[in-house]
Amino acid sequence: MADTPKKDDVTGIDTTGHDWDGITELNNPLPRWWLWCFYGTIVWGIAYTIAFPAWPLINSATSGVLGYSTRAEVAEQIAVVEAQNAEVSARLASADLATLAPDDPAHRYGVAGGASVFLAHCSQCHGSGAAGAVGYPNLLDDDWLWGGDLDSIEYTVRHGIRNEADPDARWSEMPAFGEIFEDEEIAATVEYVLSISGQDHDATLAEQGAVLFEEQCTACHGDAGEGIRDLGAPQLSDAIWLYGGDRETLTQTITYSRFGVMPPWGQRLDEAEIKAVTLYLHQLGGGE
Repeated sequence: MADTPKKDDVTGIDTTGHDWDGITELNNPLPRWWLWCFYGTIVWGIAYTIAFPAWPLINSATSGVLGYSTRAEVAEQIAVVEAQNAEVSARLASADLATLAPDDPAHRYGVAGGASVFLAHCSQCHGSGAAGAVGYPNLLDDDWLWGGDLDSIEYTVRHGIRNEADPDARWSEMPAFGEIFEDEEIAATVEYVLSISGQDHDATLAEQGAVLFEEQCTACHGDAGEGIRDLGAPQLSDAIWLYGGDRETLTQTITYSRFGVMPPWGQRLDEAEIKAVTLYLHQLGGGE
């Protein structure tokens, strides 16, 4: 048979018995150094799983006889850094942000720390550069729904928007005008909003929409669509839109309304972290 081991005629060493078009493979033993290295890795692997955390269990893992934990090691390192920053962190936590000078160490510490807080907790929605996305406000401009001064930013961060977890959350709700207006009235209102925001529009429909806007929308958005911050009602007379300002998107917004929610970070961040991220957001360029 072709796979029957036989000796090589030249070397006298047994072959593996395999034959590939006349080419055979010698059955040389593995080098001793390689075997000892292989056996050593087995011994090392067993010893490692005994000494260090290794085997996953249902709710945890084996802890190992040495009790080593990378998580605990990181926690120790964090504790050292927090101890070093404890004084300036306490100063920031108790500071009045409105009177905290930019050259104050607590201010500089807050801005630097606030950047880390933002990247860890806020960038998922507002973007790593705080430029926002559809439905998530751009924090780099001056178009703030609830105000961009330090007090307003801190309040928004602390209590959030339209959430049910904090009784002090900022709250506003736009009605779904699809349940109030006829389709023709929605179309007319859309044309009016396009007109006050400087976009191409149907002048005849916009004239009809102006009457509807005055009756139904000015209470929140202002007589000229300039918005009312106390109500979180956006300005409609500029080119900055949270969900989009084209005809199709405006139609959807007026018909179904919008209801964005922001969690209350006062329940998750400590006082220093809240003030730090407030300082960071304020100095990005859009803070007032």
